[in-house]
Amino acid sequence: MIIDVQGAPLYAYTGGKPFDPAKRTVVFIHGVLNDHSVWILQSRYMAHHGWNVLAIDQPGHGKSGGEAPTSVEDASRTVLGLLDALKIEKAALVGHSFGSLIALQTAADAPERVSHLVMVGTAYPMKVSPALLDASLNQPMKAIDMVNVFSHSTLAPPPSALGPGTWLHGGSKALMRRVLASNPRVNVFHRGFVACDRYDQGEQAMDRVQCPTLFLLGTHDQMTPPKAAQTLSRRAQHGQTVLLRAGHSLMTEAPDGVLDALFRFLRT
Repeated sequence: MIIDVQGAPLYAYTGGKPFDPAKRTVVFIHGVLNDHSVWILQSRYMAHHGWNVLAIDQPGHGKSGGEAPTSVEDASRTVLGLLDALKIEKAALVGHSFGSLIALQTAADAPERVSHLVMVGTAYPMKVSPALLDASLNQPMKAIDMVNVFSHSTLAPPPSALGPGTWLHGGSKALMRRVLASNPRVNVFHRGFVACDRYDQGEQAMDRVQCPTLFLLGTHDQMTPPKAAQTLSRRAQHGQTVLLRAGHSLMTEAPDGVLDALFRFLRT
């Protein structure tokens, strides 16, 4: 569905079910150079088990219009604008990587509107190496190759993710090339990395979060290793951590594990 958010069209995948104001809502927020499709298994399952699902394309990405966010704070205002546009009083937020910081900031800025916070493949600070920052700006195709080497610990996922024979590296690279090409005005790859690298409000934000928080981390994650989440997890008032045997792309490398942890947590 397309929702007018702050004067621009925002795309949200609903998992094949119409939005129902009477149901609980979960918002899925993707990371740098991804889109709503990275949540395909988790979003469809939640939609068919009693939840409203809004798996968004961030502004300026994929099917969404508007200006691509320049900061975590900027992106979090879009999430709150989405809740306002659909008159959602309270929602669960699930974010991956860059999206996890956006979910965190949103839960800090409007704690009364967030029922659960799930931070997948997260870290704080989420610093990006100078070499990767430079490549994302000047050699984005090379940077896409670099990111996919670092993001995956296996070549093929279990069948429940994207089907037998799926090549994770190739599929992820194709997605990233498509998202990059979806915005000819702005290099959303570099802009997203800069937003992650510059975000410095994580500890203050976590101190303001009031809802239960789940840290869902990959034991083989080279982009955001589990120890890099401890700065936040130690400050969470109602936090728990689940470790899965996966790299940074947990949703496709450990699809059932992510879904199981997510569904159990959101039922509390």
